[in-house]
Amino acid sequence: MNFDLSDEQQDIRSAVQAVCSDFDDAYWLARDRDGLFPEEFVNAITTGGWLGIAMPEEYGGAGLGITEAAILGHTITRSGAGMSGASAVHLNLFGPHPIVVFGTDEQKQRFLPRLIQGLDRACFGVTEPDAGLNTTRLSTRAERDGDHYVVNGRKMWTSTAQTANKILLIVRTTPFEECTKPTQGLTLFYTELDRDKIEVRLIEKMGRKAVDSNALFIDDLMVPVEDRIGEEGDGWSCLLHGLNPERILIAAESVGLGQVALERAANYARERVVFDRPIGMNQAIQHPLAINWMELQAAHLMAFSAAARYDAGQSCGTEANAAKYLAAEAALKACQRAVLTHGGMGYAKEYHVERYLREIMIPMIAPISQELVMSFIAEKELKQPKSY
Repeated sequence: MNFDLSDEQQDIRSAVQAVCSDFDDAYWLARDRDGLFPEEFVNAITTGGWLGIAMPEEYGGAGLGITEAAILGHTITRSGAGMSGASAVHLNLFGPHPIVVFGTDEQKQRFLPRLIQGLDRACFGVTEPDAGLNTTRLSTRAERDGDHYVVNGRKMWTSTAQTANKILLIVRTTPFEECTKPTQGLTLFYTELDRDKIEVRLIEKMGRKAVDSNALFIDDLMVPVEDRIGEEGDGWSCLLHGLNPERILIAAESVGLGQVALERAANYARERVVFDRPIGMNQAIQHPLAINWMELQAAHLMAFSAAARYDAGQSCGTEANAAKYLAAEAALKACQRAVLTHGGMGYAKEYHVERYLREIMIPMIAPISQELVMSFIAEKELKQPKSY
């Protein structure tokens, strides 16, 4: 069992670090203040070919795995870009995977190269105001009308919808009451985000201002049948192929954010002198930082273990969910400790750690709550009765 990165993976990390080095702390602080989407950063990532890291080679991708995509996400957050950097490219790394698995050859040729080249930007329409994490109770409805579907409903927390021109959209095509199982009757589409039919309302939030989150109001959106991914009613199965990769990527990104916060705290503890000694000499400062390091290392191993299992075609639901849980918890503690280590200056934007603390709340909440992960692990690994 080898836990070291291969030479190719080391090269990926180094190349992504080189891209990120052109976008310093001042750049991300400015984006946090003005809320402008980091187009320059996304263009640099796209130019480097990184959006297609896990996409098939025949469509312009690199043909690599979720492990390499996780290295990409981890390197971005670790650079200081945080979730503002990772979230700007996040969906394009895992979101198209249902197209890769379930799309027709025609759909792959039509959709994937444009995503990889950055010609299209996609958003993900899953969560709804009244469903939350209970995806099987989605109420947004699509009704077949000849060679189109007509979609009506609402979506919440749809990131990058302000600038996206495509949407990966899951809806009900069969009413819940008419299905024998809750997971039946859902259908997945990848289609145009038609702003004449979809109202996009910005949600102001506590962090990651540069990457927008939105409420969508869909009114008679016409979706061609050829934009349906997989068969009608099989949307749940299609969606599942993107969920574990998303959890793995979020875990890797969380670890990176926690590590850069810890690095800043350790540097400050060495340099800050109080009572004629660096504060890092005090065990009350040292010990919490040491715990942060150990917890982040453990979470890092869990994330890349899950990624390895996924790439090997093995079951990884437990590992992916555990990785997301552990990484979010470890990174939250590291970000909190970074602020506390800086004392009053930790509350100042110019030291950046307060931004990290605000941004780590995203992995704590999404794409699945910590509580639901615990329930899932209890059911699947400890054979407890299902509680949700």
